[in-house]
Amino acid sequence: MNRCLLGVVATIASGSVMGALVVVSGLINVAASEPHSPLVHQFLAFARERSIASRIADIQVPQDLAEPERIRRGSGNYEAMCATCHLSPAGTDSELRQGLDPTPPKLAEKPDASIPARNPARDFWIIKHSIKASAMPAWSKGGMEDEAIWDLAAFLQTMPSLTKDEYARLVASSDGHSHGGQANHADEHDERPATAAPANPAKPRQKTAGHDHAHHRH
Repeated sequence: MNRCLLGVVATIASGSVMGALVVVSGLINVAASEPHSPLVHQFLAFARERSIASRIADIQVPQDLAEPERIRRGSGNYEAMCATCHLSPAGTDSELRQGLDPTPPKLAEKPDASIPARNPARDFWIIKHSIKASAMPAWSKGGMEDEAIWDLAAFLQTMPSLTKDEYARLVASSDGHSHGGQANHADEHDERPATAAPANPAKPRQKTAGHDHAHHRH
């Protein structure tokens, strides 16, 4: 029994030392331009889903989640806050999305046999809290209220069934970026005087070929 216990302790100790040496050596590549190996990806995905599952068991999904008004409100916030990374129906990759690792899922895609049906409680939790090292904001930290997060979760249930034109009409009918929390920065910019002069009008802004990165908005 003692030998068995000593063996377990020795194995754990040697594994810890080896792990520390790998970290100190810098062998782990943290560059987002290089994807995780399939094994690491599977491990992280498993850990993510187990972590989320343990935290959403007590979340009560609103009974009115399928109400058109919720979906309408959610569409405007999705277009303003999510579409750049998660895309819209028939949308093409943005330069921001292509530069992210892990690559954000295409939420407009219809689920197939390999993709489970959307879970509103899971969507709510991820939108509210985000996932570490995913580059996605935790929208609750920006002041987004639970009711508006449920609107987004409601819209996600519907979006895969929308065509490009149906999506555009729904967004046009919405209130846009409006969720009752942090001030809408787009509105703040619109309130600035239209006659405001640039800080240095004599100096033209620099542009890269075909793309103005200094003033590009996602």
